[in-house]
Amino acid sequence: MERLSARLTRQSGTNFYYAFRILPRDKREAIYAVYSFCRVVDDCVDEPDGEGEAGLVRWLAEAHRCYAGEPQTELGRELAQAVNRFPIPRGCFEDIVAGCRMDLNAIRYPSFADLRLYCERVASAVGLASIEVFGYRDPATRDYAINLGLALQLTNILRDVTSDAALGRLYFPLDDLARFDVSEEEMMAAAKAGGQPPPAVRRLLAFEAGRAREHYERAATLLPCSDRRAMAPAEVMGAVYRAILDEIEARGYPLGPPVRIPRPRKAWIALRALARAYLVSA
Repeated sequence: MERLSARLTRQSGTNFYYAFRILPRDKREAIYAVYSFCRVVDDCVDEPDGEGEAGLVRWLAEAHRCYAGEPQTELGRELAQAVNRFPIPRGCFEDIVAGCRMDLNAIRYPSFADLRLYCERVASAVGLASIEVFGYRDPATRDYAINLGLALQLTNILRDVTSDAALGRLYFPLDDLARFDVSEEEMMAAAKAGGQPPPAVRRLLAFEAGRAREHYERAATLLPCSDRRAMAPAEVMGAVYRAILDEIEARGYPLGPPVRIPRPRKAWIALRALARAYLVSA
């Protein structure tokens, strides 16, 4: 019978699912449990019927019970197995919940330093949990995970401008808006209108894409050769999301439905990333 966390991961349609499939069973089950925890916590603040703060409190308490060996839910029991098998810091789950809590108030981010804290909580913390499952030898791999997490989340922000605006959320730093002479009201109006953005907004989006690309490049530089094979799943994730960023740029930063990569192309990108990870580390 399929485990709950495997089913939740598969049904989510995440780009990560096929990257996880290459892992051996024990690691695959653990990473499904970690991802599913992130999913249910995220749903607390994103879904119309989400539990909000009460859900965040409940799931954080369940994460703590997992470390005590006393989970109370089916997902918690699968997560407890993961944290028992692999040295995942409990602080990762605390940071993930803290990041989701920031979304409850649809706050604005005055600077990139403020946005970076959010991204580190909701994305880099997931990366730091994941590499404990993947396995690594060089401590520098933690810096790789942090920067790859930032790159992935910044790509998500560019992909989801319109859907985020519908929730009253704006993730671009306000000082970046000022740099390109775009008001908060203009940005939100453009996001909700969809289509090709006005010139000033397009320049802003191009700047944000460049920032994401810098973090992809930084992550690539930081990944030690000794851990490239172990990080193959992460490299697949990075390759797929970088392709999404490339597509967003190629289309002129359209606002509206999220840019998707067709499954055949996604499979080709994944195979190429896997080959690169294994060949470089050979």
